[in-house]
Amino acid sequence: MRRILYASSAALALVCVVPAAAPAAADTSACTHHWSGPQVCIRVEGRNGWNSVTGIWTNPPRGEHTRSVRLTLNGHQLGRPQTARRVGSTLSYHWSGFETGTDTKLCVRFDGISRIACDTTRYIGDRASR
Repeated sequence: MRRILYASSAALALVCVVPAAAPAAADTSACTHHWSGPQVCIRVEGRNGWNSVTGIWTNPPRGEHTRSVRLTLNGHQLGRPQTARRVGSTLSYHWSGFETGTDTKLCVRFDGISRIACDTTRYIGDRASR
């Protein structure tokens, strides 16, 4: 009887310690994978289809201080091109949080560069991933 009571107490304690499922989160990034030339990345951060997006050109020429960058959602451009600015050794632009939904393909493209960085957020059970 004592063993049964002890095992039941341990199981109950384990159930109380396991946290409830968290809301879906999408904190992902993706980059173009080329050994030479421009390297472009996209970072998606947020929860439940409400995300912010950052486009990053990781290796612009030293003299490059600004460049237009475009964001697309499932192949459709969102708004006007924005101006990415130099931050340290990179050029970047951050789109504040907006509803991207889940199971969507987000891409960034810097003007004058043929490489495009894309990331797809997917809803899988209780979490989002790429």
